[in-house]
Amino acid sequence: MEELQYTLLSDGSADKALMPILNWLLRLYVPRLPIQSHWADLRLLRKPPQEFDKKIRESIRIYPCDLLFVHRDAEAASLQHRQSEIRQAVEDARADDEIPITICVVPTRMTEAWLLFDSDAIRQAAGNPNGTVQLNLPSPSSIERLPDPKRVLHDLLRDATEKGTRRRKNFRPNTAVQLIPKYIKDFSPLRRLSAFVALEEAVQETIESQHWGD
Repeated sequence: MEELQYTLLSDGSADKALMPILNWLLRLYVPRLPIQSHWADLRLLRKPPQEFDKKIRESIRIYPCDLLFVHRDAEAASLQHRQSEIRQAVEDARADDEIPITICVVPTRMTEAWLLFDSDAIRQAAGNPNGTVQLNLPSPSSIERLPDPKRVLHDLLRDATEKGTRRRKNFRPNTAVQLIPKYIKDFSPLRRLSAFVALEEAVQETIESQHWGD
C-alpha cells in the first residue's frame, strides 16, 4: 500500500470537524504512510439518498477508499446503540456492494463535545488569539454528560471574541467550529472520553489486523 485512503460519511457538513481528529489518530498508527482523506459530500447528487445503507453505498462509489468512517452523533442514544445502527446499515449496504473496512465514529451526544478542551484553539477560531477573557471550559469528566455541547461551544466561541452584544450578532459560530481542530496539534486529551477511547481502539485494531503499519 502506497497510501491510505479514507472517507468520512457524517451526519452533516459541520461534522467535517472530525477529519483533523481522524488524521491525527491515523498518523499515530501509520506514521510512514501518506493519508488521503475525503468527506462524503452527498449534497452534490441530484437526488441525495435518504436511507442509511444507500448513503454508505453512494459514499464509497463517489469517494472510493480503503477505510470508511461512518459518523453518527449519539445524542440521547447509547454508544452501543448507535454502533449497532451503523453496523446494520453497513451489512445492508454489503448485500448489494463491496464495502471497505468500516469504523464507527460516535461522539457522546455530538461532535462539538470533542472540541471543548483547548481554550487556545477556541480563541484562535474566534479570531481573537490574544484574548484574555476567562473561558470556563467544562471539566473533562463532565463533557460526556453535557446535555447540549453545541450550545456550550458556541457560547464559548462568542465569549472568546470579546466583542460587544451588537457585534456578536454577526459572529458565525458554526463557521468557527470548523476552525477549532485546525489549531489543535495534540488530541490526546480526548482519551479521557469513553467514546473517543472506543474510536481509537477500533482504529488501532483495524490497522494492526490489516498490517497497514508494517
